[in-house]
Amino acid sequence: MSADDPGLLSFGDPRDPGNRPARLTVGVVGTGRVGPAMGAALQLAGHRVVAASGVSAASRRRAETLLPGVRLVTPPQVMAAADLVLLTVPDDALPELVAGLAATGAVRPGQILVHTSGAHGVSVLEPATRAGALPLALHPAMTFTGTSVDVARLAGCPFGVTSPEELRPVAEALVVEMGGEPEWVPEAVRPLYHTALAHGSNHLVTLVAQAMEILTDAGVAEPGRMLGPLLGAALDNALRSGDAALTGPVARGDAGTVRAHVAQLRATSPQLLDSYRAMARATADRALANGMLKPESAEALLDVLAEEGQ
Repeated sequence: MSADDPGLLSFGDPRDPGNRPARLTVGVVGTGRVGPAMGAALQLAGHRVVAASGVSAASRRRAETLLPGVRLVTPPQVMAAADLVLLTVPDDALPELVAGLAATGAVRPGQILVHTSGAHGVSVLEPATRAGALPLALHPAMTFTGTSVDVARLAGCPFGVTSPEELRPVAEALVVEMGGEPEWVPEAVRPLYHTALAHGSNHLVTLVAQAMEILTDAGVAEPGRMLGPLLGAALDNALRSGDAALTGPVARGDAGTVRAHVAQLRATSPQLLDSYRAMARATADRALANGMLKPESAEALLDVLAEEGQ
């Protein structure tokens, strides 16, 4: 199979079962949290996972749980066994892995190589592409647990898709087969795309964990239970309305309340003070830019946030 094969390039709407790729043998290089789940999803779609590789004991257990009966071998052996290979390794490990596989002759012409890194497009697969591989970047915009729950969560999950234009129907069809929703991301903006997702999801976890820590210090026995409805509503409102969803003392310009917050954090949780100040400043800037906050109120807030030792 090659990029010039008319059979490969004749796909139409990927949501039409008649336009989906032929059944493929699938290999997984890197059985962390993502690879086994995607392999299992492809298997549910009718493809056949034939080999996987993993280094740590935890990754091997994940493979045995989500891909039962699939043999665990070396990456070159995975490449030799599969028509489609998922490269599901950490972002920084991907370039060296691809270069090594290409240099050792493990890549076959017409073999579909899929990586799941959000930070990279298909240029990272260039050594394999020169050897005849068909490069796809399919990034599921979801956090993974490493359990069977992840397979179900792929249903309706957006995927950031990047590929050569002629392979776009194949890339989108594979995403649809896994139950996902393909979203085209041009190569040039792939790092920006990933920055947005990491900033939103990773930093949200930090923010929530900090809020739970403060509630614990305040004597709340179940901080997650208290925060759940509030944060759920805030997230829903933010996704629907953006900055218009801002509420609270910063958006209202209540400098006195913010001063009290700063004082409390300095006394009980000084390790969280810098985070609070940074987020309050960013919130004030956005509220000011959107006309929710008057300039004089913003100035008073920023003065409070700049105070030291109060």
